[in-house]
Amino acid sequence: MNLEFKNKTILVTGGSKGIGKAIAIAFAEEGANVIICGRGEEALKETSLEIEKMGGTVLAVQADLTKQTDVDHLISTAVDYYKTIDILVNNAGIASGFDHFESLDIDQWQHLFDVNLFGAVRVTKAVIPYMKKTGLGRIINISSESGIQPDAFMPHYNASKAALINFTKSLSKAYAADGILVNTVSPAFIMTPMLENLLKDNSAKLNISYEEAIQEFLKQNRPHVEVKRPGTVEEVASAVIYLASNKASFVNGVNLRVDGGSVASL
Repeated sequence: MNLEFKNKTILVTGGSKGIGKAIAIAFAEEGANVIICGRGEEALKETSLEIEKMGGTVLAVQADLTKQTDVDHLISTAVDYYKTIDILVNNAGIASGFDHFESLDIDQWQHLFDVNLFGAVRVTKAVIPYMKKTGLGRIINISSESGIQPDAFMPHYNASKAALINFTKSLSKAYAADGILVNTVSPAFIMTPMLENLLKDNSAKLNISYEEAIQEFLKQNRPHVEVKRPGTVEEVASAVIYLASNKASFVNGVNLRVDGGSVASL
């Protein structure tokens, strides 16, 4: 299937690891010009090399999206190199562990929101003028099942992902007339390096094996993952590719859940 990404320029934040890396690779496979950013120089180099080895075109920019100067540098570098940005995937995000409300201080709340929500706000604000100029754009924000079906733990993470879904819906109403479509993808229980680390931390706390920690987490927190397994980063990337394509030209403001049936509500 020709999804018409050749010569399109895609920016994937947090594109050097996990879901972001899978998204960047998927776009590169479709012939797009890919820009990835992240905080870690080594991971950026490794992912860039992987994309180049498969014949893809990639620009890697080290950036901390909590800093406006880094965001400005990211966008100016990308536009200098590729002239514009056609598609933005706001994937960069963090989670701090299976924390409960009383163990979290305000600084932890503020830092997590600064990355998960305001990082996306900063980048989106910088990119939209270029999309308006061309009269065509796609923005996909990577949220989480926890944004609509929150857990008892990680309330700061849950709230930040809920805010991102709300942000998406607002932008979808504001910029559709400019040819810019904005959607959300909400994964659940996807086996990323971040989730692996969280589960390993949980296994140590509970004094159980890593595999037991996975099954325990499913049993206690994701009983409605009807496929009874973690999802893959490639499965999330496929959803993003669809929403960014012309095949989804009448899809705007949706929250596409990639969750194996986990969210119980309609």
